[in-house]
Amino acid sequence: MTADFLYSSRRWLAFCAEMSSMPSGAVTAALSGGGLAALPVALAGGVANPFYDWTAILAARGLPAPPPFGLLAGPGHGYQTHLLTTPGADRREAAERLRAAFDEAGLPAMAMFLGTPDVAVLRQAGVRALPVLLQADAWLRVPAGGWDEWLGSLSKGRRYTVRSEVKRFTEAGYEIIEGPLREWTGVAAELLAATEAKYGHAHPAGFYERLLTAQAKHMGEEARVALCVPPGEPPVGYVLYHIYGGTLYVRSAGFDYPRLRGVAEYFNLVIYLPLRRAVEVGARMVHTGIESTNAKALRGAELRPLWMLELSRDGVLADHAEAIRTANSRTAAELSTTLFMEKSWRWGEETADWFERP
Repeated sequence: MTADFLYSSRRWLAFCAEMSSMPSGAVTAALSGGGLAALPVALAGGVANPFYDWTAILAARGLPAPPPFGLLAGPGHGYQTHLLTTPGADRREAAERLRAAFDEAGLPAMAMFLGTPDVAVLRQAGVRALPVLLQADAWLRVPAGGWDEWLGSLSKGRRYTVRSEVKRFTEAGYEIIEGPLREWTGVAAELLAATEAKYGHAHPAGFYERLLTAQAKHMGEEARVALCVPPGEPPVGYVLYHIYGGTLYVRSAGFDYPRLRGVAEYFNLVIYLPLRRAVEVGARMVHTGIESTNAKALRGAELRPLWMLELSRDGVLADHAEAIRTANSRTAAELSTTLFMEKSWRWGEETADWFERP
């Protein structure tokens, strides 16, 4: 069921459970023919991660919000939720059975960071509320011809930008050291704390070291880091990635900004190095996540919308379709800041009733 989904895998969910003070598990449903459907869940309340605080997110969009306590459908880390089924199972039946199971639970239930296909099938199965647009998710396709074919797929101007950024980074003389996360949790935590503080999420390095240590514990050798190191000095940057189910997932990155040499360290560590590693291991996709999507789109990433969906049949959002459409249009306009990004969206025809595209 989770062969293609890192953030729904048993080991990732075990990591999420260790990092949460709330009980977690799954809502499951038996399907005809012996199949099974499932959605990971956790009791929610007092959310520390603002990206999962549905009350604050909805309030910021001018929408009514259910209580902050209820069922969170999906993992509490990773920004990816998937409707899971036995291979070959009828997804419409799976969505109907799961929706009924959430109704029986009798608690407010919110799915966070669902992809468009899962939202569409849950809506077809009777979920009344329109989905709320949360973020854009950036993906790079790895062509059969590897780096050179990928580079050739970019426009002339963007191809020049990438070559220039790679050249300057190479000439700066950095060393790249790679190894398992478990050997570098302390270093990575210091760098991650600096980056998070830059973007308004200040926590001490010890907070991130606990997070990374738990991740290394549960993900084992699949959790890999690449460090950017000036010769004879401590690292100035790192990227953490996992290779799972034919995809390389970029998980986090951090930088010591005063010591950077201004040679596109971010793009070389977060985009170009993972793409080359994906080519080496035969991965088909590179998932680069929800941050800096504008810059990633300008370097060839496809952007796919991620949604919040209230699963409760009679939830507070069920009768606010027009307000949700307005909020979604506004969020889409904020995310689609360039023509290139606009063309990169994977909206799908089924989203036509979810917002009026700007």
